Amino acid sequence: MASPPRSSTRKKKLGNYPHTMVVFSITLALLVIGLFGLLLVHAHKLSNLVKENLEMQVYLDRDLPEAQLLRLQQAFSSKPFIAFRDRQPQVRFLSKEEGARQFIEQTGEDFQQFLGDNPLRDAYILRINSEYTDSLNLRQIEQELRTESGVHEVQYVQSLITSINQNVRKLSLVLLGFAVVLTLVVTILINNTIKLALFSQRFLIRSMQLVGATSFFIQRPFLRRATWQGFVSGTLAALILLALQQYAYLQVDELRLLLDERLIGALLVLMVVLGCVIGFFSSYRAVRKYLGMSLDDLY
Repeated sequence: MASPPRSSTRKKKLGNYPHTMVVFSITLALLVIGLFGLLLVHAHKLSNLVKENLEMQVYLDRDLPEAQLLRLQQAFSSKPFIAFRDRQPQVRFLSKEEGARQFIEQTGEDFQQFLGDNPLRDAYILRINSEYTDSLNLRQIEQELRTESGVHEVQYVQSLITSINQNVRKLSLVLLGFAVVLTLVVTILINNTIKLALFSQRFLIRSMQLVGATSFFIQRPFLRRATWQGFVSGTLAALILLALQQYAYLQVDELRLLLDERLIGALLVLMVVLGCVIGFFSSYRAVRKYLGMSLDDLY
């Protein structure tokens, strides 16, 4: 008598843990966090660039000697509120002749022809560090600059700076709100993924209980595995994020101006740490849940 044909379908072993599905799901969830974090980093860098491009004009007394002009430049460059770019203080001297030439180029009118003289003053153009661009600090900076010997007047567009600060503050609050909600959603997704994966292990947990294993002994391999999966997922998500970032820079070269290596490095580390922490605590809660269930509830 012929034996019945064997099924070609391979059955999964009872209690088989879906490692690939868990790592894949956690990686995608962390990648979403990383993409939004990258947006926050670039938005922060953009707001700093906008603020640091705001200029303060320091007009000088007339006919100052070269030595005093040099002293003023050194004094301004040493101020803690001056912005730096490529380790160079953003202090620029604008002579009255250069100011007149720029005015003529912009307006097309030579005021020196009918005035017979150049009424403009020599000036230093200062770019202020973004940390000092709020209204209170700018007023204090203005008062401090006015006390320098040889300074005639200090000017800056106060209304523009106030408007920029208000808009940046509103945008920061909106992005921070989205970040909190997104982090909460991703945490729930990772938690549910690990809970579903451990659902197939519930009878294994009960079997270990029945042979007298302690709760710590039962939890330890699950916690170690979940933490390792979180680490692997975080590392994969960080590598994918770096690849997407480099691709974006190749497509839009101007985006490199918004690169902040320190904050991006912190973001990548945070993704890995977040994967480990969420994986650990999600696994801990799930195993504790199954340890406290009765046999009837496991079915």
